[in-house]
Amino acid sequence: MSHSDARRGLIEKVWAAAWGQGDVDALDALLSPAYLRHGGDPHPQNLDTFKAAIVSTRAAFPDLVTTIDDIVVEGDRAAIRWHSSGTHVNSFLGVPPTKRHVEVSGATFARFERDRIVAEHVTWDPRALLSALGVIRVGQD
Repeated sequence: MSHSDARRGLIEKVWAAAWGQGDVDALDALLSPAYLRHGGDPHPQNLDTFKAAIVSTRAAFPDLVTTIDDIVVEGDRAAIRWHSSGTHVNSFLGVPPTKRHVEVSGATFARFERDRIVAEHVTWDPRALLSALGVIRVGQD
């Protein structure tokens, strides 16, 4: 098994455990203790904050399914294209439950140091989630 294949397999295994089953401690096998997750917020999430975000997301969407569509591993970099779906049954980021089924998609770009990811840059459109929840209307005047 190549180094790239091993990294790809570890990403798939850990994402299934963390996002699919809520086992956020599985992230410790993939993410460095110095991990930072960069996204829409100006302040990156550290490992503990990221774990809490997954727990919160899964509490709001208990039937959450996150699927990895593609993984490309090249040297110390990985690109992961994914999509998630779930039903909003508990409060999420201050939005009361809507009982709506939602789908979002995005991409994560990761950088490894040795065998752990030290940084991720995540891109997705939170407006798509807010629109699906009925909080905002996007693209309609």
